[in-house]
Amino acid sequence: MWHDVRALNATAGAITALTVLACVGSGLWWLSQRPMFTLREVRVESMYGLDLQHVNELTVRNGVLGKINGNFFTTDLEQVRTIFESVPWVRKASVRREWPNELIVQVEEHEALGTWGEDGRLLSVKGEVFTANLAEADEDHALPAFGGPAGSEKEVLTRFAELRGWFAPIRLVPESISLSNRYAWTVRLNNGMSVELGREKDKDTLHTRVQRLVSIYPQLVARLQEGRIDTIDMRYPNGLALSSAALTIPADATKPVKAAVKKKTNTKTTKQI
Repeated sequence: MWHDVRALNATAGAITALTVLACVGSGLWWLSQRPMFTLREVRVESMYGLDLQHVNELTVRNGVLGKINGNFFTTDLEQVRTIFESVPWVRKASVRREWPNELIVQVEEHEALGTWGEDGRLLSVKGEVFTANLAEADEDHALPAFGGPAGSEKEVLTRFAELRGWFAPIRLVPESISLSNRYAWTVRLNNGMSVELGREKDKDTLHTRVQRLVSIYPQLVARLQEGRIDTIDMRYPNGLALSSAALTIPADATKPVKAAVKKKTNTKTTKQI
């Protein structure tokens, strides 16, 4: 080898190249550690240019600065994204570097549609459950209440939208929807009435039951003189059952709605139709 000039030249060239690369690398590392690249600013913006409703830029920025390690070059952007996505109300975050010492964080907020379950969590308009300050969510109006087995959030959200449309003809609005562990549906309306819709036998089961209730509801209201309807059970194949703390029927009601009424003193009355 020592007598092979070409091999010696190749070896020398390789060693020189490695030395240069090492020097360049060391120089770049030294340069990257200069104070001018220490992070001076973390700017928080809305991802879609909308005003942030629940995420306070100053509070969030100050709260996460101590958790960010490194400088402009060495900061782990994925770690920063994860930190911001752990902040209440933040659904999604993206992070980029801004020369020479800034990070720009764009966030998307959750938009709360209602509460989920009994542990204070919220359901977003995208069907995602998240944790945030409930008092901040219902500042303007009371939120609908939702509940169901784990993984049913989007199904419950879809059903809520359908029920709003189905009850619109009688001007009633769902305020609470729950799906039991046996997958039976119950909806409470804004007049205080609770409706048992039961389990779905096919894709039209619930719609058919609600249509049946909507068609007869005006007659029920007209014939009941006092008190409100507390519950209506629509699980009967050809009728319904209702209960009220003060159910009465006019004495001159000569055309009953095919009803058999059972009355109990100081108890709820159930009417099967």
